[in-house]
Amino acid sequence: SLKQHVVRKFLGLISSHNIPVYLIDPLILGLVDKDIEQIRSSDGPSPECKYFCAPRDFTTFALLDKTWKHEVGLFRTAEKMGFQWLKIINKDPRLDGMDDLSGMEIPLHYIFKLASHAIHLVVFYERSGNYLWHGPLRLKQHMDRKFVPFRKLHFGRYPGAYKKPELLHVFIDDLKVQIPKNTSSFLEEMSHSRFLECRYKEARAFFQLYPDDASLDAVEFRIKSKSLLHLAALTLNNLGVKFWLSSGTCLGWYRQCNVIPHSKDVDLGIFIRDYKAEIIPAFQKAGLPLKHKFGKVEDSLELSFQGEEDVKLDIFFFYEEEDYIWNGGTQAKSGKKFKYFFPKFTLCWTEFVELKVHVPCETLQYVEANYGPDWKIPVKVWDWKSSPSNVQDNGVWPVDEWDDVIQIY
Repeated sequence: SLKQHVVRKFLGLISSHNIPVYLIDPLILGLVDKDIEQIRSSDGPSPECKYFCAPRDFTTFALLDKTWKHEVGLFRTAEKMGFQWLKIINKDPRLDGMDDLSGMEIPLHYIFKLASHAIHLVVFYERSGNYLWHGPLRLKQHMDRKFVPFRKLHFGRYPGAYKKPELLHVFIDDLKVQIPKNTSSFLEEMSHSRFLECRYKEARAFFQLYPDDASLDAVEFRIKSKSLLHLAALTLNNLGVKFWLSSGTCLGWYRQCNVIPHSKDVDLGIFIRDYKAEIIPAFQKAGLPLKHKFGKVEDSLELSFQGEEDVKLDIFFFYEEEDYIWNGGTQAKSGKKFKYFFPKFTLCWTEFVELKVHVPCETLQYVEANYGPDWKIPVKVWDWKSSPSNVQDNGVWPVDEWDDVIQIY
């Protein structure tokens, strides 16, 4: 098979330059996953071409940036072997910050083509939240848009974030390759890998209009918030509960790439379908006592935990309806209920205070739902019952349920 022949030549090429790559092609890994036990136990090549000969225009591999540096020699050898190649570079977001937008470019994708088959080599970079990131595939104006069928490529439409995979050496057909040890987990990650950068350019413009609070209180609050967010993420990740930055914490990330110092709490969202009874005991075990529990699993659940000194962690549970999503609020003294409406949203990864964490992909709509069209203007006085743009009265809890739905500690 031509496909197998091209893959074999490519593996020979990168082996001659001691470049460790691993297979991330979702079509091949999907086939491999079904036969993974048999493939793991095989100790030699198989003459049958079952995986690499599957019909497709390209095969996708991954490369960790720090494992090689000598691309000129690689390209020379590739050309001698008959490959045409394309290198796609773009901005290095790791160098951006509040003080500097570097604009420095790094290699993000390589494509090697032989005859009618192409190898897509995706470059992964380590980021400070202890995860791997790959950039988007954006062609510069002078590049040949017909070099390969770019729209069919599995990686590069968006940037992506992944856990560092454990790798496994296996024989697939008659080729020895590395693959992620847990193929099904990698394929699941791939379907939810889209990554959003913090908007440093907009954040700098915001701080020119509204200078940052550099007081001792603000600095201390940000330190405590970061510590609390890291602890909350560790606790929820250990439980396998998916969460995202919500309310003021989400606004801080989107508007100013940082915690809003006058917000006084950390806000997270969780879909009610992901609720687990272990959440409260897990936080208490982590040293965060329950401050209040309002509502119930079926309706308007919210939890609040006490962090260091006066910083608290609020967790809002979100309920999905056919054409909107909502979370609830409860006023303890009156039993009044409130409902906060959001347009449907999906979740993307981002990096915030050196943490890989989810935010709504449709962040602008999410923030506007909560804070209205003037979300760019800082507001220090906020009433959760009347200030949000998306709040509505939702009745009153029956008095005979108060002991269950209004618990303050």
